[in-house]
Amino acid sequence: MTAHNFPLTLTIADRESMDSQLDAAVTAAKAHALAEKRHGILVTRHGVDKFTVALSEAVPFGLTREHQAW
Repeated sequence: MTAHNFPLTLTIADRESMDSQLDAAVTAAKAHALAEKRHGILVTRHGVDKFTVALSEAVPFGLTREHQAW
């Protein structure tokens, strides 16, 4: 993945690609989080095919948390 602004919004086309798309987005978020060393990563599921991956002050640095918002 190239440089991104966060949060990233993902719309997943099919179940087969869901894990790889989320893994790539979380990997990009980790790179940003490591540079700043003050945010964790929050992955939020908004629906069957919609996710956001964000840097979050509510998540301690070094952790990734998941949240269901639907």
